[in-house]
Amino acid sequence: MTIWHAEYGAGEPVVLLHSTAADSGMWRSQVDALAGRFRVITVDFRGYGRSPYGADGAYSDAADVAEVLAGLGVGRAALVGSSGGTRVALELAAAGLADRLVLLNPVADVPPSEDVRAYWTEEERLVEAGDLDRAARLTARTLLGPHASDAAGERLAAMQRRAYELQVGGEAESAAEEVSPGAIDVPALVVSGAHDLEWFLLCARHLAAELPRGRLVELEWAGHLPAMERPEEIDRLLLDYL
Repeated sequence: MTIWHAEYGAGEPVVLLHSTAADSGMWRSQVDALAGRFRVITVDFRGYGRSPYGADGAYSDAADVAEVLAGLGVGRAALVGSSGGTRVALELAAAGLADRLVLLNPVADVPPSEDVRAYWTEEERLVEAGDLDRAARLTARTLLGPHASDAAGERLAAMQRRAYELQVGGEAESAAEEVSPGAIDVPALVVSGAHDLEWFLLCARHLAAELPRGRLVELEWAGHLPAMERPEEIDRLLLDYL
């Protein structure tokens, strides 16, 4: 299965890997900012945006993205991941497909904090009850920081609701690979937001410490999805780093 993808601009390749609360639409501002200098590649993982949800057996988001990159003739690229997309970025990096990483509010193998457990429990309850609108609004309210616009909240809720619609009742099973961050020896910028849930803060600090060339940047204004909260600031951060 080849997932939906798109290309913009020309130059060295940069792959944008979306949060699992959103889809490639979360990168609207970053695509516009980067495409003047880079070959920007966006994807929708299975069950998000324009990619259907389904598999004959266990599948891997990283393998899906690797298939797309191979089809585009891309060997190594700068990988930018957000939240759940950072797991995909790390798997691709472990497979030798990254020349550098940007991990925005990443996830890692760290015990969940009470606040994130409460969020996951309430989200699951609402989805199981069929109240996808309230579940999507819960996600937007929980993950976006205080500087996010109302329009950003509406966009995130719409992307999350679309993912619920695609995935609820589906029969695909994701099988992520175990990754050792200590073995990923490429430059890695790890970004966290001061207004994020505690678990994500712990994940960011853990990965920055474990990655051999990791560097942590903490944004005092940000929640969990800074690329949607103050997009122009993340545009500048990416341009400066890449």
